[in-house]
Amino acid sequence: MQTDRCRARLTPYGGQLCEWTPAGQAPVLFLSPHSAFAVGTPIRGGVPICFPWFGPHPTDATKPAHGFARTRTWQVVSVARDGGGDVRVTLRLAADADTLALWTAPFALSLTISVGASLEMTAEVENVGADAIVYELALHAYLAVGDVDAVRIRGLEGTRFVDKVDGGKEKVAGAEPLAIAGETDRVFLDTTTTCVIDDPVLARRLRIEKRNSRATVVWNPGRDRARTMRDVGEESWRRFVCVETANVGPHAVRLAPRARHAMSARIDVTPP
Repeated sequence: MQTDRCRARLTPYGGQLCEWTPAGQAPVLFLSPHSAFAVGTPIRGGVPICFPWFGPHPTDATKPAHGFARTRTWQVVSVARDGGGDVRVTLRLAADADTLALWTAPFALSLTISVGASLEMTAEVENVGADAIVYELALHAYLAVGDVDAVRIRGLEGTRFVDKVDGGKEKVAGAEPLAIAGETDRVFLDTTTTCVIDDPVLARRLRIEKRNSRATVVWNPGRDRARTMRDVGEESWRRFVCVETANVGPHAVRLAPRARHAMSARIDVTPP
């Protein structure tokens, strides 16, 4: 889709936004040129939806990493243009025999994406069953940068995090903005703050504001791991950093029967 405010691409496969380029800007979302675009394979880039678990399944390594939502075909519920000129798309994923074979909880997950000069995403989970459910959820945004070595991420200073590259040790971030140095996989805990990516190469800032999210995940595979990932490649790792709005780990959401929980992220581009 293209409007006077932005260009965007969205696919029902995975309920995934693959491109968002505000007018006059370079693309804000990274999409790997090596992504397979094959049924059963996640799309590498854009904003994959990680649900109902994050990372490897906690008890069964045969189940898909990051859950099943990113490799299912979602239903397109509505597409509309609002009075301000933004395009709003709502998609839905509901439990069926295939999902129940992987996760026994009845659920309905809706994703509303609004694209214009800003990007807004809201994922809402409803427990449609008779028992409480517990789930993890992440908006796994691949944010395009000029060179990941040059960016700095502000907003997570002094925050506790789980360092998944260092065996899951719990640490505390320093007082300086976060620099990406080699493979980085950190789950920042008990944080609701806005993050800002300073990108001197593209001469811009990306501002990620969130609501009803208590974790932020920062990920980049680094050179060595990227070489082992066919859908990333030798140099593409330099062109993105993932800053993910999430409720994972100790912040997994517990939903009573018939209850709902919505988590949102908003991304804006500003001058440096």
